[in-house]
Amino acid sequence: MRYLHLHAIFIFSFIYNLLGCSGSESQFDATEAAPVAMEESYEPAATDAEADGTDLERKLVKEGNITFETNDMQQRREIVAAAVSKYKAYVASDQTYNGGTRITNNMQIRIPAENFDAFLADVLQGVGNLDSKDIQVTDVTENYLDVAARLKTKKELESRYLELLKKANSVSDMLEIERQIGELRADIESYEGRLKYLDNRVSYTTLHLSFYKIMPNSPAFVQKFKRGFVNGWNNLIWFFILLANIWPFLLFILALFGFLVYRNRKNS
Repeated sequence: MRYLHLHAIFIFSFIYNLLGCSGSESQFDATEAAPVAMEESYEPAATDAEADGTDLERKLVKEGNITFETNDMQQRREIVAAAVSKYKAYVASDQTYNGGTRITNNMQIRIPAENFDAFLADVLQGVGNLDSKDIQVTDVTENYLDVAARLKTKKELESRYLELLKKANSVSDMLEIERQIGELRADIESYEGRLKYLDNRVSYTTLHLSFYKIMPNSPAFVQKFKRGFVNGWNNLIWFFILLANIWPFLLFILALFGFLVYRNRKNS
């Protein structure tokens, strides 16, 4: 009886080891199917908010373009600089152009989204009419959720490959799994970069600000004034030349006019 008991234990251990080996082999073979199964699971991440019953936070990108005239360029620049410091914004680009008749200052400013309206009110303080004002808001929520879902899927798949790498029994298996992990890592870094870019655009509003000052005493204005004076003098000379050519007709008209006045006075 004891012999039968030991024999049964031996048979059970052999079957257990056999199933364990075949199980690890089938688990490794499943790596080929793993990418397909995981790649098809993007949408659930986008609907997590709905499943939890919470409101979905919209991802909005705001961008503005404003142009106006100012009487004092330096004062306006100081106002903009004060607003930049006050509302924790920063100037991405600052360019000044002198076109002769006017000086133009073009600035690209990144402003925290929650401070955009207050920043704009401070910058436009004392400005009369705007030449142009264009504020656009783009909803990138769908794009953001899609990228986030793909990133989550890639990370889960990477974790599965890392577990399989620990159980690989041959060098070829290890190399194949590491190749898959390398491709996944490149995709993950790409998606992470895309999310950072979207987060930056949502967190900071981009304002293209352009203000200018007309320069009445500019060299171009002086040249135009000189040219107008010369043209006026030339036209006066041509007027006298015209009178010299038609003086007989003028003399006849003056004589006729004098005769009519004389006869009118005589009759009265």
